[in-house]
Amino acid sequence: MSVPATQRETAALLQRLAGRAPIETHISAVFVGADTVWKLKKAVRLSFLDFTAVAARRRFLLREIEVNRPAAPDLYRDVVPMLRQADGTLALGAPAQASAAAVDWVLRMAPVPAADFVDAIAARGDLTPGLLDAIADAVASYHQILPPITRIDAAAALDRVARGNADAACEAGLPQGQVQEWLAAIAQRIAQHGAWLAARAAAGFVRRAHGDLHLGNLCLWHGRPVLFDAIEFDETMATIDLGYDLAFLLMDLDHRVSRAAANRVLNRYVARTGDAALTTGLPVYLSLRAMIRAHVEARRSKSEDAASYLAAAAAYLAPAPPILIAIGGLPGTGKSTLARALAPGLGAAPGALILRSDEIRKRKHGVSPEQRLPDSAYTEAASDKVFTALSRDAATVTAGGHSCIADAAFLRPAQRSAVAYAASNAGTPFQGLWLTAPLPELEARIARRVGDASDATIAVLHSAAQHDQGGDGWVPIDARDADLALAQAHQAVQSCFGSHRRREPC
Repeated sequence: MSVPATQRETAALLQRLAGRAPIETHISAVFVGADTVWKLKKAVRLSFLDFTAVAARRRFLLREIEVNRPAAPDLYRDVVPMLRQADGTLALGAPAQASAAAVDWVLRMAPVPAADFVDAIAARGDLTPGLLDAIADAVASYHQILPPITRIDAAAALDRVARGNADAACEAGLPQGQVQEWLAAIAQRIAQHGAWLAARAAAGFVRRAHGDLHLGNLCLWHGRPVLFDAIEFDETMATIDLGYDLAFLLMDLDHRVSRAAANRVLNRYVARTGDAALTTGLPVYLSLRAMIRAHVEARRSKSEDAASYLAAAAAYLAPAPPILIAIGGLPGTGKSTLARALAPGLGAAPGALILRSDEIRKRKHGVSPEQRLPDSAYTEAASDKVFTALSRDAATVTAGGHSCIADAAFLRPAQRSAVAYAASNAGTPFQGLWLTAPLPELEARIARRVGDASDATIAVLHSAAQHDQGGDGWVPIDARDADLALAQAHQAVQSCFGSHRRREPC
């Protein structure tokens, strides 16, 4: 164990209690027993924390419970003293024994099976679409109850984070030239986004968040995803834009699992929160998170992993150009299936944001995407509000440099015109795709639907079919076969990019 000499007696007792060696980081040793986990903070001083004093370790363990219990109340139990007995041996005291004579302090937690940590689930390839949605839901719920912190210079704070990570990267032995190039690039982007970052803070998107939201700090608890191990030792590191908090999870998924997994979580999170504008900050946020990983891996002597994260940090700052795609057609044509297949490969990481009218409508009523709404939610006036929100968010996303897919029936010409205008106003290429399939096949698909955001019935399909106007020049897509539809959509998108470079309409 790399526990400091002053804590080795404490660590030895905890190892006997657990019956096994601890799991260690540079700041903690975690002893996992059959029915209890004991966490010991190491008596270390680093550039960003000082745990050398016994009183400081107690204070930060108590703070750890305080910041983590809202998300994981059953995981965090109590903080207990390590006391010297009359015979000279050490023993754990009771939680109420806040004695100045304590040799050390220990956090007690409930054990989680190793297989239930999300990084282990990801390594097994078991991150299903449903689990990814549940993870995004957990993060969204966690974020939405946090109180806003508006009096903060968000750009200056983010710049300090970037410079601190550049220093840490150089100290960890990463190539100084590459690190300095990265720092210059990210500092420039932060400065360019100064007004946007200030507006985000003023609007309440800066909060005392998790701060360290990677795959290893999520687990399944009673079958549902739970966030734990939020930063407790530095309030400034955890007082951040919610998009930056989410970005660690997105970067981890993108780098360790797949871009499709990261894209799914992004889209589900925005579907639940409505925070489409966070996409503007993703190049900076993802890059910073990758740089953190780079110098952490370098300190662990994993040079190949460190180099990979360093390259990712640079790549996130050079995103592909955005495009706005609208996918329309009758219910059951597979609009959402096509959108999910297209999104990961479009534009900046982790792929296009999907704005789905069905999800916007559900969010406006404060329910989950899968919960059915009454017919009163589908009046013409209600639909007008949904499409206004969709077009507004599409304009916001593309103007911020991120690709977007608008997923709706688009049966009315005014709806199609509004989404096309959102692209032209942002100077972004636009491509409309119109999906078609025989009516009997659409009826069969709708009949098979389970757990989908669409509330369309076969009766709704028949009514819509009477008003289907064919897309007004949007590229027709044969939706009878999903693979064929995806190939046709890719061809249309590439053609649109080519037309845009030639300054021709798509």
